[in-house]
Amino acid sequence: MTKIIYNVTTKVLHEVCEEWVVWMKEEHIPKMIATGCFFKAVILKLKSVEDGDGPTYAVQYHALNEEDYEKYLADFATGLRADALPRWRDQIISFRTVLEVVN
Repeated sequence: MTKIIYNVTTKVLHEVCEEWVVWMKEEHIPKMIATGCFFKAVILKLKSVEDGDGPTYAVQYHALNEEDYEKYLADFATGLRADALPRWRDQIISFRTVLEVVN
């Protein structure tokens, strides 16, 4: 069984940073975990990165296997991503990567 980390890296403007972090902790991450596709999530703040406009965060969602991640994509990703768009619009920019846990 191969564990998967779904990593979402987001640049957040200074003026909404605190509000975005609260939203992630209180709303978005609990919804992601509630899908049953991930068993934990970790918020990380990138260091040694240009943060003139605002800080960059990585949120890592841990899945037990690739099937759980694929279920998230098929059943939940579109709706959960749509929750963020009207709220944050051009105040954040995100990109996603998928990592396989080697050890």
